[in-house]
Amino acid sequence: MEIAPSPVPRADAGAVNIPGGRALVGTRRPVIPDDGEGPLRHKRVAPFRMGAGTVTNAEFAVFVAETGFRTEAERIGWSFVFHSQVAGRVGETQGVAALEWWRRVDGAFWRDIDGAGEDAARARPDHPVVHVSWNDAQAYARWAGGRLPSEAEWEHAARGGLGDVRFPWGEAEPDDDAHFPCNIWQGRFPHDNLGLDGHLFAAPARSYAPNGYGLYNMVGNVWEWTAEPFAVRSLRRTARAHQLSRRGERLLKGGSHLCHKSYCFRYRIAARSGNTPDSTTTHQGFRVVWDT
Repeated sequence: MEIAPSPVPRADAGAVNIPGGRALVGTRRPVIPDDGEGPLRHKRVAPFRMGAGTVTNAEFAVFVAETGFRTEAERIGWSFVFHSQVAGRVGETQGVAALEWWRRVDGAFWRDIDGAGEDAARARPDHPVVHVSWNDAQAYARWAGGRLPSEAEWEHAARGGLGDVRFPWGEAEPDDDAHFPCNIWQGRFPHDNLGLDGHLFAAPARSYAPNGYGLYNMVGNVWEWTAEPFAVRSLRRTARAHQLSRRGERLLKGGSHLCHKSYCFRYRIAARSGNTPDSTTTHQGFRVVWDT
């Protein structure tokens, strides 16, 4: 569905100014080298504006009301939901080979997150919109008069002016005891989530402390689509094979509430992942940037 830009730019609704300059991208300390986390390099970025949080259910509802847009999950008729979100209905859903914690749920889409009939736009208006594909995110960003960020812009913004750090707040690692600077898994993945910070699944888009630029949840909570393809800059044979196996995927940054150091230590600024542009799940969202 072709979406025209909104006649009224949405840039000032919760966006913050990000200074341009010499951005840092990647890391000297890769944890998952085959994902292309390194090396640390520099790239010039122009000043831009970025949503302080990811796009929310309420904001997406306005887009849908004005345009009549139907997401890919709606058109396909199903989406992927984390198993504990459909705990009482697992027998009614279809599992995913080798990833038993994901369930194909008929009728799940951005408004009805677990396919049980709840209206997320009403029940959780301030939560990140999920079950949105890269194609859906592109359509929303264009309507909003903006675009999805590049990897360099995303990392530059996530660092919040701190330079070569692992997390938006610095170097201190989250843990399962007392340090909860972001929304990630606490406990033993994928079956025991203690929810010690009060969130078993996604938290509101503007929760936890913002970084130095005023951006919320740049790591954890939901993965964020970027404008770029998932590409690995590496001469390692395993990395090249990894790249070939994921050809056509789009780049995601930031990790999600399902990440944990024991399984998916990707809630770091330099961490990366990818998925096909039509994929939709309960832990993928996006935020918009605008040129200044």
